[in-house]
Amino acid sequence: MAGFTVNRATVRRRLLAAFIITALLTLLLVGRLALIQIVWADQLYEQAWKQWNRNVPIYTARGSIYDCHGRLLAGTSSVDTIAAVPPHVKDPQTAAEALAPVLDMESERIKELITMERSSIFIKRKVDSETAEAVREMNIPGIIFFTEEKRDYPGDNIAPQLLGFVGMDEGLAGLEYYYEDYLKGGESRLYYPADGRGRQLPHYFNRFVPPRQNYDLFLSIDETIQYIVQKELAVIMEETAPKQAMALVVDPQTGAVLAAAGKPDYKPKAFERYDPESWTLAPFNSSFEPGSTFKLVTLAAALEENLIDLNETHHCTGNVVVNDHRINCWTTGRGGHGEISFSDALAGSCNPTFIEMGRRLGEEKLLHYIEGFGFGRATGIDYPGESRGMIFNPGQMGPLELATTTFGQGITVTPIQQVMAVTAMINGGYLLKPYLVKEIRDQNGDVYFKHEPEIIRQVISENTSVQLMELMETVITEGTAKAAASDIYRLAGKTGMAQILGSDGEYKSGQYIHSLVGFAPVENPRVVLYVAVDSITRGPQSGSYTSAPLFKRIMEDILNYLQVTPSSRLESELETG
Repeated sequence: MAGFTVNRATVRRRLLAAFIITALLTLLLVGRLALIQIVWADQLYEQAWKQWNRNVPIYTARGSIYDCHGRLLAGTSSVDTIAAVPPHVKDPQTAAEALAPVLDMESERIKELITMERSSIFIKRKVDSETAEAVREMNIPGIIFFTEEKRDYPGDNIAPQLLGFVGMDEGLAGLEYYYEDYLKGGESRLYYPADGRGRQLPHYFNRFVPPRQNYDLFLSIDETIQYIVQKELAVIMEETAPKQAMALVVDPQTGAVLAAAGKPDYKPKAFERYDPESWTLAPFNSSFEPGSTFKLVTLAAALEENLIDLNETHHCTGNVVVNDHRINCWTTGRGGHGEISFSDALAGSCNPTFIEMGRRLGEEKLLHYIEGFGFGRATGIDYPGESRGMIFNPGQMGPLELATTTFGQGITVTPIQQVMAVTAMINGGYLLKPYLVKEIRDQNGDVYFKHEPEIIRQVISENTSVQLMELMETVITEGTAKAAASDIYRLAGKTGMAQILGSDGEYKSGQYIHSLVGFAPVENPRVVLYVAVDSITRGPQSGSYTSAPLFKRIMEDILNYLQVTPSSRLESELETG
């Protein structure tokens, strides 16, 4: 009887122990399930989704760039990209050795790529059609193809520095870089179900996730005007062999840039083969002493402040001494201009007369107009790397700096600043903000953004503007730019010949920038044009040989293209002649 009792107690203890163990296991299981279902649910769901749903990236087309008439300047074409689905590659070593010579890659690198723990991996992107076809013929399991887009420039090297260029997936220079957020193609993805080893499951639907919206740019640039400018710059490069040449064309009523170019340039599809210095666009990215073209600012200020009478004369002896520094006029070799009226000072480009204008203006007033015309700060044009130039501030400008500033020495400005200043001088006095992109449109053709002309400020009165236009015409009809005179149109402008400052702070001997900024036709200005030729090495050092004929040829071709009728005064002269 006693033995039976012992056995019964033992059984109870064992049952109790089993119950406790079972309860503990149940609690552990419930806890584990709680962790899985509640705490780890999101994480595990994400891991399961990644295991079940594999994906490969697909890149969509980059937005296009058009000129103001809708002519394509930068677009895309389809090319093949070679990729791999590593779980599907049966013999990585053999596949790598076969692909290496065709793709011009090391077999070890290919093997490294196709054995990665990835659902898909690029091997070589954007290959030519011959390479893609050769790989297709190998029919290697796990090697797949994507269609991607490659940047094309139908005009070859039309506006290369303006448009810029594109790397593998992003803009690296010019408008391609500046408007990257609008142009860039979106990355879409193709999802497919797979088993635990990454192999695609048959009879299941694939899912495509569309990319983000991209946009097309419609520029203010006119492809034909751009071609005219580049053609003539190429001619001057051949004739005079300068370090560089540049030109800029702007609509004076809107601020729209119609053409911008510099030589030497490059081809965007092969940009890496060219000197990086040729990638920049000099009219926006470079600054230098303007020389006598800056006299227009001094004259505008003096006229606006009623400090000169155009019939008044000033005596030019060929030089003037300021703070013990002798400043010469270009006529110093013949004893100066002698008596010269303020109305003739611009055509004669007389330094002493402009120094006198500056003396009457004083530092404060002259700086007021210099800043009013936009010098010393960026114009805000939609292009990367715009230079600001350098002007004196009130604390730096003494009598000598005042004198040299009046004729454009000791300061630096950019071509775009000079063009916008002249634009204000001939459109009634209104300084405009320049722009390159006229419209941004989505892929449905709907306008996302439209640029409207933007007035920054009125700098001078309409009366002063009219006077300046008349005086600028005399520079070409009677003055230093006679070589720019046209038999067809009334042209107006101002020449400049600036010395080049070296890194040592000294002017380089025999090196000059010959420039001319002006507009046409005088009776109804349609375009403002700036041209400059830097450090010629062939032919005479003269604007009559370089910038003036360049200005004339470009301007005549542009006005003819725009179907501007010959100027009335010239028509009547031709008829009476």
